[in-house]
Amino acid sequence: MTKTQRQYDAVVIGSGPGGEGAAMQLAKNGRKVLMIEKHQSIGGGCTHWGTIPSKALRHSVSRLIEYNTNPLFSGERVQRGLTFAEILKHAQGVIRKQVQLRSGFYQRNGVDVVHGTASFVNAHELQIKQADGTLEFVTTEQVVIASGSRPYHPKDVDFTHERIYDSDTVLDLKHEPKSIIIYGAGVVGCEYASIFRGLGVKVDLVNTRDRLLSFLDAEISDALSYHLRNSGVVIRHNEEYASIKGTDDGVVLMTESGKRIVADCLLFANGRSGNIEELAVDKVGLEPNYRGQLEVSKHYQTSVDTIYAVGDIIGYPSLASAAYDQGRICATAMLHGDCEQRLISDIPTGIYTIPEISSVGKTEEELTAQKVPYEVGRAQFKHLARAQISNMLVGNLKILFHRDTKEVLGIHCFGERAAEIIHIGQAIMEQKGDGNTIEYFVNTTFNYPTMAEAYRVAALNGLNRVR
Repeated sequence: MTKTQRQYDAVVIGSGPGGEGAAMQLAKNGRKVLMIEKHQSIGGGCTHWGTIPSKALRHSVSRLIEYNTNPLFSGERVQRGLTFAEILKHAQGVIRKQVQLRSGFYQRNGVDVVHGTASFVNAHELQIKQADGTLEFVTTEQVVIASGSRPYHPKDVDFTHERIYDSDTVLDLKHEPKSIIIYGAGVVGCEYASIFRGLGVKVDLVNTRDRLLSFLDAEISDALSYHLRNSGVVIRHNEEYASIKGTDDGVVLMTESGKRIVADCLLFANGRSGNIEELAVDKVGLEPNYRGQLEVSKHYQTSVDTIYAVGDIIGYPSLASAAYDQGRICATAMLHGDCEQRLISDIPTGIYTIPEISSVGKTEEELTAQKVPYEVGRAQFKHLARAQISNMLVGNLKILFHRDTKEVLGIHCFGERAAEIIHIGQAIMEQKGDGNTIEYFVNTTFNYPTMAEAYRVAALNGLNRVR
């Protein structure tokens, strides 16, 4: 066993979006930076198990559905199919490209990368255990913890069973299931319900709450429920598991209410835990909460003034998009002791179900509870020429705005390309003063035919209600 030691200005633990954002910002400002990544390739959970592979899978499946429902190809009378293994090949190709791209960032900016498991010796010294057992010790002025999260594993579920998966291990699925139970109907559960149903797999979606994605505007949540059910997904609300047992050829889930659900396999998608255990944070006096997350200040500083944390390890909002910004804000505070920039208050959500969902700002329920006098403008995709041309008729855009000031308060979109469409409205919402008004969408000129034209249609619809 060898022991070597190097000195750095900053060490970043974890190369996901938050860690990458911090490392690049520090390096571009002249700091000597080390990136410690536990896994063999950089990119973190976002690149390898979460955002990138699941969205690549979703894209392949939605294109398959589009092909099978497009009247251009209906004359062939052939229902094309793909196996899960086949669409995984596309996802793996995307992951390789992402790793190659992101590796280049570290090389160009002079950031050293070491692959191994990091743990604290003290606030200024870290141990790195590499795969071959080699121990390396590094000293540093500052540390950024960006170790991410993993799927939550309750102790009474046997995740070593070959038919019981979480959102990481499902990417190694080898057999072709005809049926699947998805336990947990959060974002991950709903996205995989769409993916598996699109492949023709029978899906039981078990929701521990009373409606899907309850943080969404109720109309959008209802639309998702309708389209999942319409595609054949069985949704079971207000259910908790009593037991989950793997058998030789499947899984049996018993609910607390006495239901017995049987399928070829099960995907457990109910919660995540911070990757904190191996870091030995107790040696520096840090105490994670019960979810393995750390408390931080507005500058992402922990209770130890030289140690910062960003991304999933600090909890909300647990979005790749926000983690990049957290990393940059954190690095600026590390460099200068302060950072005026903050995460925007209205962070857009992109949910890659089939159809897609995206929203920003207030929901109708929130505005009603706050007694804000708002009005609604709607555009149905089926009325847009571009949607008719592309045969993407499912969906709508909803704009919520103040009746008196015309200020845009919330935007909710359901349908193909929703996560792209939302940014037009988000840009207007971010304008200060008189710049944020629904009348912008009426007074500007949109390309025709486009999906963006939905903003003009929705704005006119809403203003007509006020008049």
